[in-house]
Amino acid sequence: MQFYNIIIKYRFWLSILAVVLGLTLNLTGTGFWPIFPIYFIALIGFASHFFIGPMRLIQAPMEAGKIEEVEKILKTIWFPGLLYKPVRSTYYTILGNLAMMKQDFDSAEKHLKMSSALGSPMPEAEGANKLQLGMMAMQKGDLKQGETYIRAAIRLGIPDKESEAVAYLSMCQIFMNKREFRAAKDFFRRAKACKPTTKQVLDQVKEIEKYISRVPG
Repeated sequence: MQFYNIIIKYRFWLSILAVVLGLTLNLTGTGFWPIFPIYFIALIGFASHFFIGPMRLIQAPMEAGKIEEVEKILKTIWFPGLLYKPVRSTYYTILGNLAMMKQDFDSAEKHLKMSSALGSPMPEAEGANKLQLGMMAMQKGDLKQGETYIRAAIRLGIPDKESEAVAYLSMCQIFMNKREFRAAKDFFRRAKACKPTTKQVLDQVKEIEKYISRVPG
């Protein structure tokens, strides 16, 4: 596995080295066909570098919270427009998530919208993307756009119960603001049914629970 990661990391330069080796052998009188496998390997290396990129290398540092290393890997993608469509979608999602960590919400929204426009091979990943866009819209006070995105996220599916609870709580708040209390209570019940465990979500549940029982509907 580690050897494979090294190949991915240096395949562009290894491909250049293979081309140089092939040309050198040509100049020494070796025919094209005996050298063809070297050129073919170089072609595969170049194609995978530009069309697939180093996304495989991101998982480990991402899980370890090594954000600077993730950013360094992403900078080796010189032409994102050449990436295979699902890979490009993942690339923009990661950029959006990194921007959110830095509270650069404008960049986060731009990248997440680019990812959403490309689509995702996994509906749950697209659902998580829509949820993030919905949360950012709500932060900007655009509840109508927030509702649109969060409804889309719920429809597509959200990959974990904590995020699903956040989606339902957000919908609860939107409908409370619209004074549609019956729908708000229904979304609140759905949020609690997710049985969230993280402190931030539980605090939000407790805060809403203080006043939702007192509203009509």
